[in-house]
Amino acid sequence: MSSTNAPVVTESSYLTLHYRLATADGTDLITTFGSTPATLLLGQGQLAPFLEQRLLGLAEGTHTTFDLTPLDAFGERNPDLIQVVTKKTLDENSEPDADYQVGDLVDFRAPGGGRFAGVLREMRANDAVFDFNHPLAGQPLKFEVQLISVL
Repeated sequence: MSSTNAPVVTESSYLTLHYRLATADGTDLITTFGSTPATLLLGQGQLAPFLEQRLLGLAEGTHTTFDLTPLDAFGERNPDLIQVVTKKTLDENSEPDADYQVGDLVDFRAPGGGRFAGVLREMRANDAVFDFNHPLAGQPLKFEVQLISVL
């Protein structure tokens, strides 16, 4: 099949692909290369929206790599997302009396039934400091994709 007749990725495409998300220095964060390819339906949250956007318009058979700036990926780090949380709030909205350690990703209940997570930066006597930035915020990333099939 010539590339001019190859199916092209649209917002509702069903894809089989290999993909790799890596740090700028090439350290793999997630990869399907070397194992079973992923199969997914765009628009269903299986890939981050900023990754899906890179796929739109690509033809079946394409193998390419995108260099993503922090703004193109998980955004810049926001110092306002480093927050002090009282131990009472922590107990009420996570696992009560859990033995959290610095560096732990802690899952919180949010108003309205949602969930959000923060990385514990410091545990103090009456409160704790959490970083609610995405762990990859502020980092440039590489996104490699090989489109095997597009339906």
